[in-house]
Amino acid sequence: MSNFRDLLTVAWTGLTARKVRTMLIMLGPIVGVAAMVGAVGLTESAKGGLQQQVAELGTNLIIAQAGGTFGSQNPTFPSDVDHRVESISTVQSVSAVTNLSGVLALPITAGNSYYQAFPVPVRAAATNLTKVLHVPVISGRWLDTADERLHSYSAVIGEDIAQHYGYLPGEMRTIQLNGIDFGIVGELGNVALDPTLNNAVFVTQWASQYIFGNNGLPNQLYIRAKPGTTSATNAAIPSAVSLGGPDQVSTQVPSNALQVEAEANKSLQQVALFAGLLALAVGGLGIVNVMSISVVQRSSEIGIRRAVGHGRSKIAAQFMLESLFVGLFGAMIGALLGILVVYGASALEHWVVVIAYSRFPIWIGLAILVAVIAGLYPSIKAARLEPLETLRLG
Repeated sequence: MSNFRDLLTVAWTGLTARKVRTMLIMLGPIVGVAAMVGAVGLTESAKGGLQQQVAELGTNLIIAQAGGTFGSQNPTFPSDVDHRVESISTVQSVSAVTNLSGVLALPITAGNSYYQAFPVPVRAAATNLTKVLHVPVISGRWLDTADERLHSYSAVIGEDIAQHYGYLPGEMRTIQLNGIDFGIVGELGNVALDPTLNNAVFVTQWASQYIFGNNGLPNQLYIRAKPGTTSATNAAIPSAVSLGGPDQVSTQVPSNALQVEAEANKSLQQVALFAGLLALAVGGLGIVNVMSISVVQRSSEIGIRRAVGHGRSKIAAQFMLESLFVGLFGAMIGALLGILVVYGASALEHWVVVIAYSRFPIWIGLAILVAVIAGLYPSIKAARLEPLETLRLG
């Protein structure tokens, strides 16, 4: 063992010669790092889908609702509300919607009593609603200007209500609205920023006014602000709609709630990270205990090396290297196990996998540090053994 390479070889041989004991020593770093990788990975992956939706749908959608002062029971916006909002320089696009009351939607006549007790919302929508929402029609088409011009009895249904109805993509299907048959021409995709739309039936503004007797005035607006101007646009909308009058307008930015929900649960992460650190600490105690016993068991080996001229520093360095190997390989195995747990759980729950690979050097470094510190006492103990004393122990 005249050089460092020989020292590495001896340390590695000392570990591999006793595989079961080495695996027991490694359990601390393995469990600790696996817990930390899994804790952060699972909490981030659980919200990864929401984070992806926020990135795709944007954070610049604003929903405006007519307040009570616009009317008594069913407040509505003025007819030119979309032009008023479009006059705001930071507004990109606007789409008006009317929430219809007193319209009973029936997929089948036999379900009359059920759908009276659990009514399906019916909304009159503009032709540009899907563009403002950034949500595609996953089957068929959206309402268009031809439906308005030709007075077509056309309807589009939300994703959730389509599943509830048992609607098949491309199926020739009708739905009764107040006893009048409407042809289903399309199915709207999932609207993450306003899930209420997933359960709605959409008709044209013409149908709203001339079939269901609505006044044709909208009571809800979907507004896209220019990127980076959401807060300023949100603040300007009430004044633009009411023109400085007393009429009330309530607004909300739905992506704010999604972003809050999309943030990983920091408290859970911290608890799990603490559990990982605790596992490392307990593993460190295990390293001290097992390696101290190993020193006694290997006393004859240590005595022979001391007798042939190996100094205390080389004996101590050998055991320190063994501790370092335990920390390094235990941490690497733990990191791999943590990754497998995250991928497995994400596959079962249909999550978007998010793994903080940038934190791996920190966690592996902690495991190595704990292992090296834990190896100090056994190394010193081994270095202090005298050749004659090893004969008594061995």
